Amino acid sequence: MQVRLFRKDLPHGRGIPLVRALGLACVVGLSGCATYSHLPLGEGQGAKDVSQLSVDTSTMPLPALRSHPFDLSHGMDVTDAAILAVANSPDLKVMRDQVGIARAQAFQAGLLPDPQISINQEYLTHPIPGYRTSSAYGISEDITSLLLRSTRKAAANAQADQANLDLLWAEWQTIAQARQLFNQVVSLREQQRQFAAEQVALAPVDGYVRKALQEGNLTFDAASAGLNAYADATKRLSDGTVQLHQAEHDLRVLLGLAPDAPLELIGEPFKASPTPDQVEVALASLPQRRPDLLALQAGYKSQEATLRGAIRAQFPALTFGVDRQSDNSGIPSHGINIGVTLPLFDRNRGNIAIEKATRQQLKDDYENRVLTTRNDIRQLMLDQDTLTKQLEQSQAQSKRLDEARRAAESAWQKGLLDWPTYLSIRANALSADTDYIAARDQQSQQAIALEALLGSTDLQPSSASASKP
Repeated sequence: MQVRLFRKDLPHGRGIPLVRALGLACVVGLSGCATYSHLPLGEGQGAKDVSQLSVDTSTMPLPALRSHPFDLSHGMDVTDAAILAVANSPDLKVMRDQVGIARAQAFQAGLLPDPQISINQEYLTHPIPGYRTSSAYGISEDITSLLLRSTRKAAANAQADQANLDLLWAEWQTIAQARQLFNQVVSLREQQRQFAAEQVALAPVDGYVRKALQEGNLTFDAASAGLNAYADATKRLSDGTVQLHQAEHDLRVLLGLAPDAPLELIGEPFKASPTPDQVEVALASLPQRRPDLLALQAGYKSQEATLRGAIRAQFPALTFGVDRQSDNSGIPSHGINIGVTLPLFDRNRGNIAIEKATRQQLKDDYENRVLTTRNDIRQLMLDQDTLTKQLEQSQAQSKRLDEARRAAESAWQKGLLDWPTYLSIRANALSADTDYIAARDQQSQQAIALEALLGSTDLQPSSASASKP
């Protein structure tokens, strides 16, 4: 709908001069214009040392992070890593920029449409006595845009809320990722120490076997176990080093650190053991707390507003205007004009159908996300019980075989034990140690995933993991 008011009866020399009117319009329009400023690209160096970084923990998304004393001068524990990831992650910085875009779009959706000014003069090609130059001027406003402003603004505000909640959910996921990478680096470093110690311990055996082989006291078939043991330890150390480099790389990227920034990790890996009662309480309020579910609710709210706007837009567009004009002969006239679009073919039915189908898709997506989350949490709870038992068994087995390895090493050095039996005991002990580390790491990863899915602020790391030396 448009309303237009204009006059076309100004005699030559008495109306608003065209250039002056246009100049006035330009001055008014340009008075509130934004100005351009250059924003140079950065070099993407990253922080060279984490001890140089400081973070305002009051802005953290979880209470456990806000109350944690952030101090990297003595090293970085698992909570420090989570705080630094939220504050310094390059991916989160991009998402915050996207939130800024969504807020700007919401601001734009609430602005009123600018009115349009039209000025026109028609000059006689050849002067004729009794005839004069005709002039016209007017102002118009898009009324249809005004009628749809409320739904357009509601949809844009809900989209901005969705973007902000998506950012919060990404921060939660980044916290979980930082905890997982911290645990992974700690576990891989512990494995590397064991592999390096095993390589050192097997070096004398390897030398003994090679010497016996050269002297003809052993055949290649008999010596193969001894030769392979040292080679296998060397290969496992090399493979573990590659895995450790990858984990450290991933952690540095997540924290926004330079490739050569040192990672001095301290403290225990993240631990959380929710009780069944805690899980039930968290599940009951899950749709009211989980940022991703709240984001889907905001997206559904935005689509509801968009659908209402499409339904409003089906009504006929109306144009209304009044005029007063004078032709070149000077004869004045005035009247009104009304224009109505006949709703015979389009009636915005296509857009309405699209918005309804989109709303149904968002509804099903939300319900599917809630159902999937509930099932995932139940599965993780069952897995936690199994992994806890497995961890206890692996720890007990590792301790028993560690004692056997120490005894075997002492006996072999005294010549009381043959080297094949000694190598077999060492191999079993090393396997038990790595199984224990893997079980501990898997349980920790599951606990982190469960805590992230529950979105519960009650599941805090143990005091050992949060402590500083």
